[in-house]
Amino acid sequence: MKLLKKIGFILLAAIVLAQFFSPKENNGELSSLTLFINETKPSEEVHKILKTACFDCHSNTTRYPWYSKITPINFWMTHHIDEGKEELNFSEWANYSLKRKEHKMEEVYEEVEKRHMPLGSYTWTHTDARLSDEEIQKVVLWAKQAQSDYKKQLEKE
Repeated sequence: MKLLKKIGFILLAAIVLAQFFSPKENNGELSSLTLFINETKPSEEVHKILKTACFDCHSNTTRYPWYSKITPINFWMTHHIDEGKEELNFSEWANYSLKRKEHKMEEVYEEVEKRHMPLGSYTWTHTDARLSDEEIQKVVLWAKQAQSDYKKQLEKE
C-alpha cells in the first residue's frame, strides 16, 4: 500500500509540475485574414461560419477555451492547430500562388461537403461549429464561386 501511495504522489507531482510548461499559443492578428476575406468575398453569414468553424485551426488566430490551459490538453491542441495550419492557413493566403488558392478552395468545398470539416473532435467541444445542411450548402456555394474566380484568373495568365 505504501508503494501505491508513493506512485500516486509522484504522479500527482508530475501532473502539477507539468502545468508550468505550455506551448506557444496561436495568437496572431485578426487582420491577417483581411486579404483572404477581401479576395474570396464571403457573405456575412459565410464569414461568421468561417470564423466559428474554421479559423481556430486554419489561421494564425485561435480562440482558446478555458481547458486549453491544462497540460497535456494544450499540447494536443497545439499539435492539432499546427496540423490544420500546415494543410491550409487562411492567414498566409497572400503567400499562396493563384494555382494553390484555386486548389485550396476546391479542397474547402469538398471537405465541407463530405462533412470531413470541421472535425468531429472540434465540434464535440465547439457545438457552435456544427454546421447545418443549409450552412454547409452556403459554404460550398461560396467556395465553388471563389474557386471558379481563381480558375478564370488562371486562364487569363
